[in-house]
Amino acid sequence: MKSQKQPAHRIRAGRHTVAISRPEKVLFPEDGITKADLAEYYRAVGSRMLPHLRGRPLMLERHPDGADQHGFMQKDVPDYFPDWFHRVELPKEDGTVTYPVCDDTASLLYLAGQACITPHRFLSRADRPDHPDRLVFDLDPPGEDFTPVREAARGLHELLDELELPSLPMTTGSRGLHVVVALDRRAPFDDVRTFARGVAEVLAARNPDRFTTEPRKDARRGRLYLDIQRNAYAQTAVTPYAVRARPGAPVAAPLAWADLDDPELTARRWTLATVDRLLRKNPWQNPPRPRSLDKAGRLLDALGE
Repeated sequence: MKSQKQPAHRIRAGRHTVAISRPEKVLFPEDGITKADLAEYYRAVGSRMLPHLRGRPLMLERHPDGADQHGFMQKDVPDYFPDWFHRVELPKEDGTVTYPVCDDTASLLYLAGQACITPHRFLSRADRPDHPDRLVFDLDPPGEDFTPVREAARGLHELLDELELPSLPMTTGSRGLHVVVALDRRAPFDDVRTFARGVAEVLAARNPDRFTTEPRKDARRGRLYLDIQRNAYAQTAVTPYAVRARPGAPVAAPLAWADLDDPELTARRWTLATVDRLLRKNPWQNPPRPRSLDKAGRLLDALGE
C-alpha cells in the first residue's frame, strides 16, 4: 500500500505564511533530522542570524536529496521564488547575477523549505558590494587535530590587538575557525585583501614551523593554512548559526575568545542536538564597532619594518 504524502508544514512568520513542502523529507539520515526540523531550527535562531544576513547577497548550498547526497551551490534566484523574497542584481564578468537576500524570518524559512541547509553570505552588503564590512581569516587545519587551530586563532587575536582591531572567533561547523573583523566599509576589497594578506604573512613569519600562507597543499608541509581568499568580491563565508551539511548537523557557532580554552571545542562542537546550550549565551551580543583599516595599516607597515 502506497504511503500518503504529508501535507505541507505551514509556519507563520511576520506578514507571510511559509509552506514547507515534504516536511517529512529526511535531510540528515544518520540523525533523523527532517526538512521541518531544519525550518523550525531556523525559525528559533532567526533573531540571532538575521543581523548577519540582512542586506547581504547569498550563495545557497542546497541538498534536496539530503546532506549525505551531492548538493549544489546556487546564486541566481529561481523564477519560482515568491515576489516578496528580496533579490539584488549585481555585476559579474560577463553580465549580471540576481542574488537572493534574506532580510526576514519568512525568507530564512523559505530557504529551509528549498532544502537550503547552509546560506553563505557576502562579506559586503548589496548597496556597496565592492566595500566589505567584514574581514575574515579562515583557519584551515592540516588534519583533524584542532590544536593548531586554537594556536593560530590565539596568535591572530594577539596580532590584531596589536593593530588595534577587535576580532571575534566562530567555529565553521566544518573543519576550522573563522576570525572576523568588523570594518567601516571605506576600503574596497582589493585593499582589504592586501591588508589581510599582510597580517597573515606576519603571523606566519612569527611561527614559520606552524603556519603558512601557501595556498598549494603540497607546499604547506603539515602547517596550518592562514586563508584570506574569502576577502574578495562575490566570495562568501558561512553565516553564523548556519547548519552544515555534515553528519550530526553541526552549526557554525559564534564564540567568545575564552571559549578557545574549552578542551571539547572543535569546529563541529555544536550541533542541532546541542544547540540549546549554545543559545543560552550570545557572545556576539555587543559586537565591537566597525573599524577603519587606515591606522591598522600603518601599524602593520611598522611591524613589517
